[in-house]
Amino acid sequence: MSAAPLVGYSSSGSEDEAETGAGGCPRGQSPVPSQRLPVPDSVLHMFPGTEEAPEDDSAKHGGRVRTFPHERGNWATHVYTPYEAREDFLDLLDALLLHAQTYVPRLVRMEAFHLSLSQNVVLRHHWILPFVQALKDRMASCQRTFVGLEVTSGHTQFLDLVSEVDRVMEEFDLTTFYQDPSFHISLAWCVGDARLQLEGQCLRELQEIVDEFEDSEMLLRVHAEQVRCKSGNKFFSIPLK
Repeated sequence: MSAAPLVGYSSSGSEDEAETGAGGCPRGQSPVPSQRLPVPDSVLHMFPGTEEAPEDDSAKHGGRVRTFPHERGNWATHVYTPYEAREDFLDLLDALLLHAQTYVPRLVRMEAFHLSLSQNVVLRHHWILPFVQALKDRMASCQRTFVGLEVTSGHTQFLDLVSEVDRVMEEFDLTTFYQDPSFHISLAWCVGDARLQLEGQCLRELQEIVDEFEDSEMLLRVHAEQVRCKSGNKFFSIPLK
């Protein structure tokens, strides 16, 4: 049996089904060819608030591609702890990036910095506020902590945060965080797999730059005062006590 192309339509209910037969024609009549008329621009622009799927043009995002395709009503969601970069941190980052680019020239500095507490998941729009409220309830007793680029102290406290986020994920039947996670702040990114170029000598040289940078130990500490949830273009802040 062949399948006909589907088109959007509005139906008033079962009465329409009772009066039509196969092919959508009134019973007792043979189907006749029909021509779809163009929709006037005045009608197309009657509903400016209607959500439209964004164009997935990776060239506009440095070659980055969506983790999952956009679907109407689905909101990409991520829970994290933000890091507000100071000028001396950016000076260190510039030195690191300049050196790393001698190995991987296409590396680009991150526009913002954070430590992830969840994977990227998809929420339906009507789940967003209940999801955020559940996060707030879970975070009510969590304490703030200090961490570095890669957490060497405070790891246990961040596992506690992830545990609370995971419980919320489970409530909404969403993917929980990674097993045995390594918490870190991403500094730069590039398209493609450049691990072979960066591992070994490059990472050792970058570590030397960090170790020799003035007051790097204090500079690379993060005072985590809040957890944030980003869902689509909406941001929610959850203070930590």
